[in-house]
Amino acid sequence: MNIITAQQLKTIIEDENPVIVDARGGVDAFERYSAGHLENASYVDLETNLSEKADNAADGGRHPLPEPAEFGLFLGELGIAPESTVVAYDDKKGANAAARFWWMLKAAGHEKVYVVSGGLDSISAAGLPITQEIPAAPVAIDYPISDWMLPVKDIENVSKLSADADYMVIDVRENYRYIGESEPIDLVAGHIPGAVNIPYTSNLDENGEFLSVEELAAKYKEALGDRSPENIIVHCGSGVTACHTLLALQAAGLEGASLYVGSWSEWSRNDKPIAIGNN
Repeated sequence: MNIITAQQLKTIIEDENPVIVDARGGVDAFERYSAGHLENASYVDLETNLSEKADNAADGGRHPLPEPAEFGLFLGELGIAPESTVVAYDDKKGANAAARFWWMLKAAGHEKVYVVSGGLDSISAAGLPITQEIPAAPVAIDYPISDWMLPVKDIENVSKLSADADYMVIDVRENYRYIGESEPIDLVAGHIPGAVNIPYTSNLDENGEFLSVEELAAKYKEALGDRSPENIIVHCGSGVTACHTLLALQAAGLEGASLYVGSWSEWSRNDKPIAIGNN
């Protein structure tokens, strides 16, 4: 169980004293956090804590991963130990920085980390305390990480494997970006040739909650066909919302898919072939 409801969060808070993380992205992320967050939730910033900004997005994309040891230092500053129960949420229904934080913590080898389905909206609706009070910084502890333990692929891997029928590259961006209708963030519209479009939003129901485990399993087993999850590569614009689909796959019991961290932000800046339309 990697995805929990706000009601399950209530029980975890009562029974396990978790470290709670409010993960957000965007230029006004801290202002949104300061305006209202779950009581005792520590702020985590997508841009500075969950990625290592590169001078050139052509080399690693817009949100490359930080060094594992650097992320370990940050976890220690949050008061997270290897045995800690950790709960993450965001204000994008888990589709943005919370899923990225989940993936990074699992890639560090952490066992007990959960994402709240529906994010801050569901937490508030469940009657959990929302506050503007910023919690005191915990005593820093040691969390050594030497390497990422979940599979990642680089641009050359993707270039080779996207043409292999035994593999599947999943592009989780909105369809209008995939087909090349327009591109609001990166320089070129379109998609990686051979990639299939399964928008991350299709992991959610009409209320913005994750589909049930059974629904996710049926959806992705049909999409993958006979392919092993280890032969699946997931990407988005910059390696963030792709983690939402990796979370959904893991919840569905389909573990082993790889993250293409550089994603479209890297691919589109490297004179790689670009496809348009729904093919």
